[in-house]
Amino acid sequence: MILVTGANGNLGSATLTALRARGVAATGGSRTPGGGMRRLDFDDRAGLDLTGVSTLVLISAGYAEDDHVVGRHAAVLDAAVRDGVRHVVYTSLTTAGDHLGFALAHRATERLVRASGLPWTILRNGLYAELFGSLLMWAGSGVESAFGGGALAAVARADLADAAAVVAADPARYDGRVLDLVGTPVTADRVAGRLGVPHRTIGLGEYRRRLLDETPGLLPFQPPMLVSIATGIRHGFLDGTSPDLADLLGRPVRDPLAAAVAAASATGPDAGRHAHTGEEGA
Repeated sequence: MILVTGANGNLGSATLTALRARGVAATGGSRTPGGGMRRLDFDDRAGLDLTGVSTLVLISAGYAEDDHVVGRHAAVLDAAVRDGVRHVVYTSLTTAGDHLGFALAHRATERLVRASGLPWTILRNGLYAELFGSLLMWAGSGVESAFGGGALAAVARADLADAAAVVAADPARYDGRVLDLVGTPVTADRVAGRLGVPHRTIGLGEYRRRLLDETPGLLPFQPPMLVSIATGIRHGFLDGTSPDLADLLGRPVRDPLAAAVAAASATGPDAGRHAHTGEEGA
């Protein structure tokens, strides 16, 4: 049996759907399980139960400081070893993201995965096209961003879900492999052009100020995380491409520009200045 963690989240639920569409027996785990899911709360170490699971798709448990994230991942990996899981597929962060504010939790988890003694595959996921679009800030009849003219090799979330399903369905084929799953470069100007509105670049200091002063609900670690994404894109550190995703899927990747435009459109010109964090690393 394949078990996908974080099955109520966007990537986890999409991965579970992709597996089932392939006719593969799979179930989901969540701290708030729905029908047919297994309760799986990474913060409840004593309650973790992975008996009967052959392949574990470990979706990164973000939305916390690094020590909490790594501690959660350590707990579920310990349970995987104890309960006889035979393969772990971990959704990590693209290699190009080593400098990002949330990279260390991913790289630390990769070390834990390798040290567990279990067969493993690491999927280094690129940042979502949906995240890129959602980080554009509507101002009047146009959009603003701190991305400048920089590009992101963005990837549609659905492609990453399909990729995880391909690997989980035949994990032995990908044993010990690290796959860099990025898409094709997208810029804020191109998204704005598709929307038919102007794009204005703001400075990183102004972006940080807006996150701190004008964006309620962000947790303390999230503004520096978001600024690290902006400066990485702006200065050309996240635009590199790789054939791994298309090769794995056996087809061309989905158009990330379309996904980014849809995400930006969903906020609308009347939504005001905002920033969405999305899921960590992808």
